[in-house]
Amino acid sequence: MSLFRKIFGSVNDASDEESQSEFSNIPSSFSLLPVDEKFTYNFKKNGGKFLYCENLSEVKDHFEHILEENDWFESEALCYEPKLYSMLDENKIKYEKPANPKFLFASCENLLADEGSVLFSSNQIKQNKPNDLPTNIVILATTSQILETKSDGLRVIKKKYDKDYPTNITTIKYFEKAKDENFLQYGSTAKNLYLLLLEDL
Repeated sequence: MSLFRKIFGSVNDASDEESQSEFSNIPSSFSLLPVDEKFTYNFKKNGGKFLYCENLSEVKDHFEHILEENDWFESEALCYEPKLYSMLDENKIKYEKPANPKFLFASCENLLADEGSVLFSSNQIKQNKPNDLPTNIVILATTSQILETKSDGLRVIKKKYDKDYPTNITTIKYFEKAKDENFLQYGSTAKNLYLLLLEDL
């Protein structure tokens, strides 16, 4: 069993209660944990749902399960990335000028461990603000995209896009409505976010 299978689990794993108990004994040396474990803990704490994928075949299977679970087959999706169109085409989901998209299908710039958030830019969401995006979001990312902090993410973006630097760099952090909202969450809209995490390390 791979390390990520243990950390992230799979669709067939036991209930959420068991996976939460796995993280209920987070050590006081939390900052010393590997970056992937930190991301896992914080992402789950924020209400994110993810499916670990060892290969592209598993990505497609899990994507179909998400569509089935939400009854999104033959619906519309918001998607700005041509590299993702084939997965939408295979499931008869329209993405050209959608009038009523059920979900956003996108990649991301990075996954940030310290806050369990997803870092986007105009390459994935154009000039849309998080509040303008559909409530439901499906993200395809890789394990190598997990970084420690937002500043690490910005540094990687700067290095990656030497000339065509993207705009609208933003994070989405809250994946469920908080029971007791605090001032840090004020003005942010909770998203129902699925993360398809592909092993590439």
